[in-house]
Amino acid sequence: MGFRNGLMATGLALLLAGGAMAQADEARAKKIVNGVCFLCHGAEGESSSEIFPRLAGQHWEYVAKQLDNFKSGKRKSTAMADMAAKLTPDEMVSLGRYFEKQSVATEPAKDAALAAVGNYIYQNGNKFSGVAACAGCHGVAALGTNNLPRLAGQFAAYIETQLKQFNQRERTNDNAVMHSVASKMTLLEMAAVAEYLSGK
Repeated sequence: MGFRNGLMATGLALLLAGGAMAQADEARAKKIVNGVCFLCHGAEGESSSEIFPRLAGQHWEYVAKQLDNFKSGKRKSTAMADMAAKLTPDEMVSLGRYFEKQSVATEPAKDAALAAVGNYIYQNGNKFSGVAACAGCHGVAALGTNNLPRLAGQFAAYIETQLKQFNQRERTNDNAVMHSVASKMTLLEMAAVAEYLSGK
C-alpha cells in the first residue's frame, strides 16, 4: 500500500511539475510575442498586415521549424534571421505552442469567382498542365500536418507571394516538392488558390 501511494505521489508531483513548466513556457512565449513578434504577426498571431503570415492556429512543429530555418539561414529573411538569432530551441517550441492555441480568424474570400477556380485547383490540380492537387499534401480542409503548414484562413497575398518565391527558387526551404508544383502554376492559378484558401 505504501509503495502504491508513493508511486501515486510521484506521478502527481511529475504532473504538477509538468503543468508548472508548461505555464512558464507559455509566459515566456507571451513575453517574446509582446516584445517583438506582435509588431508584424499580432499579439495573438492574427497579423498586422497581409504581407505577414497569420500564425494563429498554425502547427507548433511547423512554426518551430521555420524559426530554426530562419536562424540557420536555410530560409532567407534578414528581418526574421535577426529575430530568430536570439531564440533558443525551447523558445521556438514555446512560441509555436503559443500560436497554435490562438483562435483562427475566418472571413469570406474577396473574389468569389476567383476562389471557385482556386477551389478546383486546390482539390483536383490541373491535369492539362501537370499541377498536382494541393489537397494531396495539405489536406482537403487545408489544415496541414505537423510538418506541413495550415493554409486555411491564411492571407491571399502572403500565399501568393510564397508560391511565387517557390517558383523562382527564392524560398530556400521546404522546396523539394513545392518548387516542382509552383513551377507548373500560372500566375492566375497561384492567385486563385491563394484567394480560395484565404476564405476557408
